[in-house]
Amino acid sequence: MAKKAFALRLDEKMLSALQHWADDEFRSINGQIEYLLHEALKKAGRLPAAKKADADSDAGS
Repeated sequence: MAKKAFALRLDEKMLSALQHWADDEFRSINGQIEYLLHEALKKAGRLPAAKKADADSDAGS
């Protein structure tokens, strides 16, 4: 999966809270933000349909 960089502006309190949460779950802050966005998209039913090859590789895990 190709990733694209972009700027994200957060206030200091939110950034600090995210950093502590990421530390608790042994993730980088970027990884934590990606995880939270992925979970929110999944919960909302807004993730694009996975390709069959992706689904097959997930089933073997």
